[in-house]
Amino acid sequence: MAGHSKFKNIQHRKAAVDAKRSRAFSKHARLIMNAARTGGGDPATNLTLRYSIDRARSDNMTNDAIDRAVKKGAGGGDGVAMEELTYEGYGPGGVAILVDALTDNRNRTISEVRMAVEKNGGNMAETGSVAWNFDRKAIFLVEAPADKEEALLEVMLEAEADELNESEGGFEVLADVSRFAVVQDALKAAGYAVSKSQIAPLPKTTVEANTEQVVQLLALLEALDELDDVQSTATNLEWTDEAVAAAEQA
Repeated sequence: MAGHSKFKNIQHRKAAVDAKRSRAFSKHARLIMNAARTGGGDPATNLTLRYSIDRARSDNMTNDAIDRAVKKGAGGGDGVAMEELTYEGYGPGGVAILVDALTDNRNRTISEVRMAVEKNGGNMAETGSVAWNFDRKAIFLVEAPADKEEALLEVMLEAEADELNESEGGFEVLADVSRFAVVQDALKAAGYAVSKSQIAPLPKTTVEANTEQVVQLLALLEALDELDDVQSTATNLEWTDEAVAAAEQA
């Protein structure tokens, strides 16, 4: 679990922060519109929409921008049907990669994803060859001192969460995806500050890579992140101290 946290903390390590933020907001808007279009505009009854909104807020997307995306999606938007797809591949050092995309043209998206992967030392994989090694989990980063562990454990057990891990500045709570709203509400009711909440694939097993491979992998992930259709990526890289140092210097 610690490795996952380190990756999330450094994935946007490079410059051009404003451009990245603008691109992230565009992706959040598409995700929110699609969720509202397919499940309705009420986050209380549409879990996918609620999660999409929470994810956007964690990246500091404004409430006005979120509301516009919800209304556009609930009203039918531009009428373009969007499709959620997951691609699988391998990066430098044999690191497994999952790519979640939201697209209105799967031929365009697979072409762009393949180009980004292959130009950066990776290759695409057959369906199922990578996904088996990941479990999608609801993840909550909770800001709390170490002496709150026992109290936090009681809250998460009551909410039927699965796992509690130490993390920088607090704890990570893991739960089944279906428990996302329940666990989030329980943490809020107990007075805990949740700095980030998300649903993401976590690797069952990890692999290590040398410094050169880590730098290549980060370039590959960067190229994928720049694609409008790509919503998120996940890997099974083991974030050793060497890997973190390579990423910070890349």
